[in-house]
Amino acid sequence: MIGCDSFSIDLRKWRQIVAAVIANLAAVTGGMLSSWISPLGPRLTEPDTPVGTEPITESEISILSSATGLTSLFALIFYALSAGKISTKVQAWIIAISGIGGWLLILFAQNFYYLLIARILAGVVCGLTFSMMPVYVTEIAEDSIRGALGSLLSFGINIGGFLSFILGATLNYHTFAVCGLIVPVMFIVGFVFLPESPAYFMRKGFIDNATRSLMWLRNNDQTVVDRELKLLKKQFTSDSVKIGGIKDLFRNRGTIKTLMISLTLYAGQHFGGYAIIFSYTGMIFEKANRGSVAVSADDSLLVIAGIQIIGSLIPTFTMDHLGRRKLIISSCLGITTCHVAFGIYLLLQSRGYDLSSVAWIPLVAVSGFGVVYCAGLGPGTSIVTSECFGPDIVSLGISISLAAEFLSNFFTTLAFPFVSSQFGMHVSFFILAACPVVTMTIIFCILPETKGRSKVAIAQQLNCQEKEDDDNAVNLNDNGIGKNAL
Repeated sequence: MIGCDSFSIDLRKWRQIVAAVIANLAAVTGGMLSSWISPLGPRLTEPDTPVGTEPITESEISILSSATGLTSLFALIFYALSAGKISTKVQAWIIAISGIGGWLLILFAQNFYYLLIARILAGVVCGLTFSMMPVYVTEIAEDSIRGALGSLLSFGINIGGFLSFILGATLNYHTFAVCGLIVPVMFIVGFVFLPESPAYFMRKGFIDNATRSLMWLRNNDQTVVDRELKLLKKQFTSDSVKIGGIKDLFRNRGTIKTLMISLTLYAGQHFGGYAIIFSYTGMIFEKANRGSVAVSADDSLLVIAGIQIIGSLIPTFTMDHLGRRKLIISSCLGITTCHVAFGIYLLLQSRGYDLSSVAWIPLVAVSGFGVVYCAGLGPGTSIVTSECFGPDIVSLGISISLAAEFLSNFFTTLAFPFVSSQFGMHVSFFILAACPVVTMTIIFCILPETKGRSKVAIAQQLNCQEKEDDDNAVNLNDNGIGKNAL
């Protein structure tokens, strides 16, 4: 068990833990490939640029920064159309080849176009990883540790970003690229030895293969395997093995609720300020530190990235103990508190008050945002979404929700500098403070607790159906351990 009380790991589940860690090396790859432009971008514009003979222009840096997000949208479309038809193994190879190709292009780049293709490949890595890996980890993990293992996606992304900031600041350009290349190689070498998820085989009707996959993942515990096969057979009926279309997202009360939950959470991440905080760190701290002892944007970014990693560890020990619902709601409340504090600071600053004695507030508020976001809303979004969507629509639902996330990222980062320049940055932060309240309200009203529950039981509650006798769900005690196993 991974739990808050004992901080211990049930060694019977070590294979699931290893599989989830290896799978989320893809998230580390995506985190590094999407963020390397931040520490290395300034070097590319210098006269002694490490790429080619001519410096990269500021407009070209802007194009490189935006290319990844656009390609991610196309990767989401590919995933939505191919999920259930193309195996996880094949998709993992696509991620690895794209990641390796991206770093090789960065390493041997001769001009801007090498880097542009590398950024396009980074979009493939991010789009497939953020959509595929939550589903894969949910399908291989037992209900009692599904939240802890699902939180590794957010942790991996933050580790990747932090590594980029650290390595970019300490290594030369080419050595940094070599270090980045190591991660996708490790990912695909490890993933080769992992089984397909049991759910993938059940979709194909390969029950014997699903049994073998479960036997490996459950450390050859026949009792657990028999119980989970029974649940899988109930979950994968003749209707559910078909890949659903758009209309299936609205076929009943449960799927409509799930879509609302998913869109709210994914869009809520960026309307709550995630992309803004890390896209405009320099602008924010330049404004906040005016007239006081300045904390450089580079130092602040390193501090915040490090704090994000600490925050990402929190759900590993709490997601399956406190539950997803409580953590997400608490996270939204914490985000609002941090933004209100920062907004008040900026408002008082704009009115001419001397704030030199509390010049620490901006760094603390933004760092606090990093902790509470990574402890709840960040990892909880992908975990809850992959748990609530049915097996026939999970790929489509996540793809649509991620598309909403990328669009909300685009609109919020576009609007932030405009609103800040026209009305003051304090107004922007007060608006950011209001958005998590909306997210929290919707989640409070329609999201059931999914901790330690089978997808069958979750679907029943979303549809307001009576719970069935628990041959259909594993009964868990407060620590996430099956009661019948005690």
